[in-house]
Amino acid sequence: MQPLIQISLDLTDLDEALRTAALARRAGVDWLEAGTPLLLAEGLRGVRALRENFPGVPIIADLKTMDGGYLEAQMMAKAGATHVVVMARAHPETIKCVVQAGRDHGVKVMGDNLGCPDMVAGARQLEDLGCDFVIHHIGYDERRGIAAAGRRMPSPLDQLQAVVAAVSVPVQAVGGLTVEQAIRTPEYGAPLVVIGAPLAVDADSFKTASGDLEAMLRQICERVHAYGDVAVTREKK
Repeated sequence: MQPLIQISLDLTDLDEALRTAALARRAGVDWLEAGTPLLLAEGLRGVRALRENFPGVPIIADLKTMDGGYLEAQMMAKAGATHVVVMARAHPETIKCVVQAGRDHGVKVMGDNLGCPDMVAGARQLEDLGCDFVIHHIGYDERRGIAAAGRRMPSPLDQLQAVVAAVSVPVQAVGGLTVEQAIRTPEYGAPLVVIGAPLAVDADSFKTASGDLEAMLRQICERVHAYGDVAVTREKK
């Protein structure tokens, strides 16, 4: 699989989200994520606006679904999303419902292992229940809380190779990565490179990061797209 770049639009102002998405597309970003803050602020309107402004571009609705799986996924599919997100810590029946909605409505399902006591087992369960992608995710609050306690901040890179080895679907790593770390995730076998906070979005507010974001994204896209093919189908361990 050729590596792809996804930007997380974790913003609350729709106009700002559309401007940032346009900037990202100019820089070469492949996928647009309607982040959870945008969905909370704008709901289906946000997804519809992204679809209207960026026809043909994959749009991920980061629902973080925990219940009501079929109906939530169906709503986002009808609004124009191509991918929806369900949590590994949801009940298995909820994950199955999201997967069924994905099949019925032509959207892909991304399973997120945020908060799993065993991140590798959580990723494996997501694939076993039918998810098309795995998001290996160390959360914002978890990272900051552990660092505030004086301990080393966890990184998705810590277990990324183990997660990749455990599943045969594409993996993305999310959670506080630097530019260089994000660019290197295909080296771990994770071809879906996510650019979010603190790179594209301010770490302390749901606003676009300051600085020359377009230039930074263009550099990331050039390096990631030049990486070459990443094998994602392997014997599960």
